Amino acid sequence: MKLPQTFETRMRELLGEEYGEYEKSLEEKHNSGIRLNTLKITPEEFEKIAPFGITRIPWIKNGYYYEQNEQPARHPYYFAGLYYIQEPSAMTPASLLPVTPGDKVLDLCAAPGGKSTELGARLCGKGVLVSNDISNSRAKALLKNIELFGIRNPIVVSEAPGKLVDYFTGYFDKILVDAPCSGEGMFRKSPAIMKNWEQYGVDYYNKLQKEIIVQAAKMLKPGGYLLYSTCTFSPEENEGTISYLLEQFPEFQVVNPLADSSVSYEGFSHGRPEWVKGREELKNCIRLWPHKIKGEGHFIALLRKGDSEDTPRQTGQPESYLGKAKLTKEAEEFLSELVIPFKEENLMVKEDRLYLLPEGLPSLKGLPSLKGLRLLRQGLLLGEMKKGRFEPSQALACALYKGDYKKTIDFPGDSPQAIKYLKCETVEGKSSFGDGYHLITADAYSLGWGKLTGTSIKNKYLPGWRWM
Repeated sequence: MKLPQTFETRMRELLGEEYGEYEKSLEEKHNSGIRLNTLKITPEEFEKIAPFGITRIPWIKNGYYYEQNEQPARHPYYFAGLYYIQEPSAMTPASLLPVTPGDKVLDLCAAPGGKSTELGARLCGKGVLVSNDISNSRAKALLKNIELFGIRNPIVVSEAPGKLVDYFTGYFDKILVDAPCSGEGMFRKSPAIMKNWEQYGVDYYNKLQKEIIVQAAKMLKPGGYLLYSTCTFSPEENEGTISYLLEQFPEFQVVNPLADSSVSYEGFSHGRPEWVKGREELKNCIRLWPHKIKGEGHFIALLRKGDSEDTPRQTGQPESYLGKAKLTKEAEEFLSELVIPFKEENLMVKEDRLYLLPEGLPSLKGLPSLKGLRLLRQGLLLGEMKKGRFEPSQALACALYKGDYKKTIDFPGDSPQAIKYLKCETVEGKSSFGDGYHLITADAYSLGWGKLTGTSIKNKYLPGWRWM
């Protein structure tokens, strides 16, 4: 691999005697991985049914390597949202942010959703997950992945981070900033990134990173945690950005994120404050080098926000919205058949679409909900109320787990029927519940909806998601 000369010279200076090992690692194949959706399946359960060869990733409890000749995206389990295809090192940031159910969590630069889907799974449907990406097209891919994973409490936004500060100052318990960067850690996996590096360099991204991390800091509660990550080696973009944050917000401190003794962090390296003439606490930062682990390059810093006299606080009360939503008879009948807990006051109707909203959204400036933001999704879309019928959504189907809906038609996971269904073709099936809407599953994992008439199932799978 021909590296840019400026990059090679600097890496030789940073790595010293290790540079030869790093250079050799660039000639090796990159590692491919999947991360399980723990909302739907446990590692122990998946290992019994895995349709391709897998090996555990030592530092990710629900992460696995798979061989490059495998195609995990060509199996119904992928369409059932059982796993997310993700580079192993990229799984690390979300695994190290200490999220617990009930937290209010922000993924600030979230597309295409690798980190948001893990954060949402760890929330277990409780609290709020706000996933944002400034690019509207990328945010649409983010929304699909969040819905595919069956996350019930999302807010998907496409805004510049600075605009979110007006709505969420001092609101979040946990924030993840996977910042745009020069991508040096991905040269092996995607050599084309080198052209981007030569065009923009480090300084361009470092300016962006400083702006974004300051905006994120303003949205974090005192006592909350902010995790900053990049996929680059550059000290300016890594320890340098964290040093800048500490100067702007003295109440922050860098903490060691490697507290989980049930996994192996062998091969991880600590931060290098001497590279930026920074504070000693920068040693608590983490670097992943491709010559030390089976993964690409990454940098991670976990920070805790203390109190300060001028710390702004989010003072709005949880949103009451517009009172009880007006539902059609058909919508009420359908909801009565769902075995999932929800409060009626968290239902919202907008243009005949019915949503289940997360609890605890901010009510600021007298605005109902989050008016003024470019929202792609506010809560879980349950379906659409039409004249004489209720059509449940693809998002709801994905968010139903075993036992949440009785009217189910199940196909074997590797069956031709499951694949035909995912290709939006008509399939045959039987049910003891008679005609009408049924949840179509593969090995009891939800795929989507079908409308049964006799033994013929009219396919209601979302066409834009179909198996090609």
